[in-house]
Amino acid sequence: MSVSPYSEEGSKREQVERMFDSISPRYDLLNRLFSLGIDQGWRRKVMKLVHEEPVERLLDVATGTADLAIMAGRKVPHVTGVDISEGMLSKGRDKIKERGLQERVVLQRADSASLPFDDDRFDVVTVAFGVRNFELLEQGVAEMRRVLRPGGRLFVLEFSKPQRTPFRQVFRFYFHGIMPFVGRLLSRDKAAYDYLPKSVDAFPEGKAFLDIMTGAGLTETRARSLTGGVATLYTGRK
Repeated sequence: MSVSPYSEEGSKREQVERMFDSISPRYDLLNRLFSLGIDQGWRRKVMKLVHEEPVERLLDVATGTADLAIMAGRKVPHVTGVDISEGMLSKGRDKIKERGLQERVVLQRADSASLPFDDDRFDVVTVAFGVRNFELLEQGVAEMRRVLRPGGRLFVLEFSKPQRTPFRQVFRFYFHGIMPFVGRLLSRDKAAYDYLPKSVDAFPEGKAFLDIMTGAGLTETRARSLTGGVATLYTGRK
């Protein structure tokens, strides 16, 4: 059984919201530092697959500072990004304005467990490094399926744990030792970068998450391992 990375002081949703509000000013810097920029390569992989079919409307859930929404907005006419953290959304709006994408990319505050959109609205739904933060995982996946049009596609990019030696040991040392230490120094938020490895450990990755997707009614589900298993891209269709 996985151990929850949360204390009992508030719900998971409330704790995640406070944490990301706190680290939002330095979130992008820390992401690039810890991944050596590989996280952007993973997002480009997602967008390459997204553009294999025509896309008019795309929803990016747990959009954070809107990295993936901005990538999508360069080609997709209508992109909506949602997140529970107003701090992250504010940072994302600044980035969207800097790139002149205000007419194509719109951000709004919303919870994955209750998306404020009609059924069958989007051609594609994406979520990058956010699904493990869902308070109600199965409900969040079901909501993403609900707002997809028939035939629409879901893309979920998430951290995972490498299985092969010695990469598994090196990754664990980095993820559980070096990264939380540096994160605490730079973000001045002790809890945030202790939380990250714990949340990855607790996430039902691989077949377990594919089963959740299938249980929500998605078809053609698949998991693609990226960079030796550091991340996984899950895909499915409504």
